[in-house]
Amino acid sequence: MPTIKTMAVKGRQIILIILLVIFADQALKFYIKLHYFAGEEHKIIGNWFRLHFVENEGMAWGWKFGGGFGKIALTLFRLVAVIWGSFLLRDFIRKHYHKGFIICAALIYAGALGNLIDSLFYGIIFEQSNPFAQNIAKLLPASGGYAGLLHGKVVDMLYFPIITNAHYPSWVPVWGGEDFEFFRPVFNLADMSISTGVIVILVFQNRFFKKHPVMEHHTVETDSLVNDKTQIF
Repeated sequence: MPTIKTMAVKGRQIILIILLVIFADQALKFYIKLHYFAGEEHKIIGNWFRLHFVENEGMAWGWKFGGGFGKIALTLFRLVAVIWGSFLLRDFIRKHYHKGFIICAALIYAGALGNLIDSLFYGIIFEQSNPFAQNIAKLLPASGGYAGLLHGKVVDMLYFPIITNAHYPSWVPVWGGEDFEFFRPVFNLADMSISTGVIVILVFQNRFFKKHPVMEHHTVETDSLVNDKTQIF
């Protein structure tokens, strides 16, 4: 059994990873909210790495989920998942799961918490940014935020259109002749943290969940009389 001191050291390492991910994610989101108007885009490295400010009301990678009711349901689901994940992470540490797996679980947890913060509080603390007025949102506006608790929008900004100005071949069903772009989704550091954790777990699952061989004990049967003076070799 591990000592309390050993468990505490491991716990602090995981907490540090989670805090670093959340700090980086929220710092970038605050920067974008307070310096970009909705829809604003700037090229960072060539044409393939851009900061493009968008907000979504739904899931990771800009996917949406069922209007106002869906938004509340998704936020509550995230909240329950984060609370459950807290106990799950502690259990992983106590049971000495593979260190790589615990780190991946921490990345997934941190990403979920990062997007949960947006959904819970951004509607209260930020002004709405309008792409037509091109106004930059204010923090804690006197008139109040753009939405209530649980209705905040998730901030996305990382955009990697690696292939642009391409077209699907005419023989491709449905999309033949239409514009093609790779990679299209706009995402954030929290999304990237979740995806990294999931992908690494899938790639290294055999190593993370490797079963240790079980030692077999063989019994030797004999008809010889065994007493205190008998030696068995």
